[in-house]
Amino acid sequence: MGDSFVSSTSLPDYVLWERLNAKRAPIGFELELTARCNNDCRHCYINLPAGDRQAQRNELSVEEISAIADQAVELGALWVLITGGEPLLRKDFNEIYLILKKKGLLVSVFTNACLITDTHIELFRKYPPRDIEVSVYGVTQATYESVTRKVGSYAAFRRGLDLLLQNGVKVRLKAMAIRSNAHELPEIASFCRENTCDTFRFDPLLHLRYDSNPHRNAEIQAERLSPAEIVSIEQADEDRADMLQQKCAELIAPERSHIDCDHLFHCGAGQSNFSISYDGYFQLCSSLHHPECIYNLRQGSLSDAWYNFAPRVRDMRSGNPEFLEKCRKCPIVNLCLWCPANAHLECGQMDGWSDYFCRVAHARAEAIRASSSAGD
Repeated sequence: MGDSFVSSTSLPDYVLWERLNAKRAPIGFELELTARCNNDCRHCYINLPAGDRQAQRNELSVEEISAIADQAVELGALWVLITGGEPLLRKDFNEIYLILKKKGLLVSVFTNACLITDTHIELFRKYPPRDIEVSVYGVTQATYESVTRKVGSYAAFRRGLDLLLQNGVKVRLKAMAIRSNAHELPEIASFCRENTCDTFRFDPLLHLRYDSNPHRNAEIQAERLSPAEIVSIEQADEDRADMLQQKCAELIAPERSHIDCDHLFHCGAGQSNFSISYDGYFQLCSSLHHPECIYNLRQGSLSDAWYNFAPRVRDMRSGNPEFLEKCRKCPIVNLCLWCPANAHLECGQMDGWSDYFCRVAHARAEAIRASSSAGD
């Protein structure tokens, strides 16, 4: 039939990415549908009870979400990540999902999979998501439910995940490495690698609560692994250790420490992505909850937030000598959990220093250097 005018290409190779990366443009955004969750995970930084009426009243309506999505698409957004809390707690989840899809957005969903039903499967098969990302807290009932603190959650998780996998929905699996499941991490990693559509990833670094709840923060701190334990787990995982080793030159680099610069932000927050909280606040990233860094979309526009508010936040500077001498000049700061958002959650100030973050970074750097020397 002659040459076809239709061809396919993978998203990472799409030439539009290069054009958008050449200027500050909102390629995508995170959308929290709720802060409520059906589980009560020990390490969680956001979850509120499933029946929290005040949180439910504060949630964006379908109409508000649709209006924000229209503005995002007008600004150039191509994809959206639906997250929470547990987004499937929203009875109008399917309606919201379809609205976003029909606006032409690529849609991803973060979920614990416990609430997946045949109706969701029908929706995802008819209108496929970009992917569904599921957190795996354990691969035995005892471990899983010691994390979620909900009887029956493991059976619900396995049923939901099996429904997704059996119906060909694209699923990515991830895990948190915490004290309650550390003994089972090798089994969790094997399970995830057997079932994920992509590279399995796990995160051993926990940040504190968005609401600063002292009781919940104490629980998170109790779930944190020590620097030595984190390094031991990472080095024992062949894929993770190889990744760290391959990127050693990038991760330990004096020229990346921004010496003599007092700007707080050197990350990508607010450059190509942004986040919308469940109660309607624009944020440069979902972890950035400092009161001077959030913009109420119920009283303004997404365009104003993106073009005027976000650049002002990114221009914030530090006058804290401890930060400027320690973190700003540190050549391994990107092996650390430090960033303005996490520093605020940890220390109450965006240019705060954390002993725990620092010890983890130095332990990682030492392990990478030792591994590199052994390979020479």
